[in-house]
This record gives sequence, C-alpha cells and structure tokens, in this order.
Amino acid sequence: MSSEFKAGAVIVGAGMGVRFGEKKQFKLLGSRPLLFHTLSPFLECSAIIEIVVVIPEEDVFNTSRELASFTSAKPVKTVTGGTRRQDSVLNGCRALSDDVNIIAVHDAARPFVTPELISSTINGCKDADGCIAALSSKDTVKHVINSQIQKTLDRSAIWLAQTPQTFHKDILIKALQQDMEATDEASMVEVAGGSVAVTEGLAENFKITTSEDWQLAEMLVSNHD
Repeated sequence: MSSEFKAGAVIVGAGMGVRFGEKKQFKLLGSRPLLFHTLSPFLECSAIIEIVVVIPEEDVFNTSRELASFTSAKPVKTVTGGTRRQDSVLNGCRALSDDVNIIAVHDAARPFVTPELISSTINGCKDADGCIAALSSKDTVKHVINSQIQKTLDRSAIWLAQTPQTFHKDILIKALQQDMEATDEASMVEVAGGSVAVTEGLAENFKITTSEDWQLAEMLVSNHD
C-alpha cells in the first residue's frame, strides 16, 4: 500500500431495524453482537489506523462502554447517525482524524468481510478516486418495469455492489454533501465526477437483511468457531 495513504473506517450501523424487526447490529450472533463481528476484521487490518462506528443516538453510551472493553491498539470512536444514510456516513467521516486521507465505508450488517478485502479496496484508490468491493453477476439480468421485461442486460458488464466502499476523503465528503438520495456512497461519488474502480468481492460478504440471512450468518459463525 502506498505510504501516503492513511486509512480510516466508518462502520455504518445507524439503522432502526424496521425491515428486520429489531436493531440487528446489537443482536447476538453466536456469543457476540453482530457489530463486534463486523468490527473485528477492521481491527485486524493493518491498513486501517482508526475506526468510527455510527449508531442510533440512544445506543451511543452503552456501545461506547462496551467497545472500551473490546481492547484494541487502534482508536475506535462512536458517533450518532443522521436522518439518511449519507448523513450518517458524513458524521462518521467528520469524526475521523485530520490525518486520515482514505475512508473505507462499511455496512455493520456485513460481518464476514476480511482484512484482505478491506486492503484491496484501499489499494484500488491508488489509480482512482475510490474503489468498491463488488461481485460480477453470474445470472442473466433483466430490466423489468411493471412485471414486464423491457430488455436483457449484458451480464458481463453487471456488478453487484458490496462494501467496503473506499474513497479519497476529500471527494467522499464533497459527494456526501450533495442534495440527492442514494443507496450507496459510490453512486454519490460518481455524480460528483469521481472515478470509482471495482475489486472482486466475496460471496460470503453478504448483507444481513432478512431472517433467512440471519440464519445463514448463524451457520457461518458456528462453522468459523
């Protein structure tokens, strides 16, 4: 990794769990909360020098106390989320030290990310404004409107975005301040005129969204143990 890169991580776990039925980031997965499983690879990744966790305001005090006992050589801060995802990410970015110039944004609900994948997205920022983990599509992709297929898309050009999504700090903060709604950071950086590269993600790096996802995660955690 380039020596001028000083990378920090923003772990986004500010959701209220409306779709899932509870705040899954604090639900026990095996013997530890989901959030702590997600944090571990970032603590292990030598390319990351500090971490900010973004969570709902009412959970900041207890989570900060629990993280203090989750011993680590690198600083881990806890901040309050915002109204939208980009507001939460921006709060996290602003809580990182001034000397951080690369920011890896990651979903708290993706606990099976690896230190190697985190590093790969950071390395991808050498020749671009950002780099995200993504999976190339293995299925035929249809463009559908009102239950009717409009066209079949070229599968070889389709990638399914994951996180980490990692960017140079300046362009990420600029992008997050735009007046637009977005489901991921890369789309905002693209609109801001940034170049975003892709590195091959992991099938195991899925986002826990449904109860079925949770059951799969429990199975994977028991296998890892």
